[in-house]
Amino acid sequence: MAKSFEHLEVFQSALDLSVDVYGVTKAFPPEERYGLVSQLRRASVSVVSHIAEGQGRLSWGEWRQLLSNARGSLYEVEAQVILARRLGLVPLEAHDALRKRTRFTGRLLAGLIRYVRKGEVSAKTKQQAKR
Repeated sequence: MAKSFEHLEVFQSALDLSVDVYGVTKAFPPEERYGLVSQLRRASVSVVSHIAEGQGRLSWGEWRQLLSNARGSLYEVEAQVILARRLGLVPLEAHDALRKRTRFTGRLLAGLIRYVRKGEVSAKTKQQAKR
């Protein structure tokens, strides 16, 4: 498999997104502490965690599945940022910056998923050739 998850650009981008989410949600009202603040933070941490966990798995298929989970969590972050903006909790500039970061992270994640799928197909092809 590839190098350590810490060196992956997608991991660094997801980490930056999570840090940004924590920063933006600090300004949310106290009544959102267990609502949208918690949801947004958990979803952003989930992206980071799934990328790292996937890197530690032993098979291409497990890695791909965890990257898929990271992608789902990334979409969750994006949807919640849209909602927070609609509710007036996130200023337009912060909203736009978070959306830009989620899209960038999504593109990197899509590239890593393509790489892992190719590895998975290659491993299956080699396994079938041995039979």
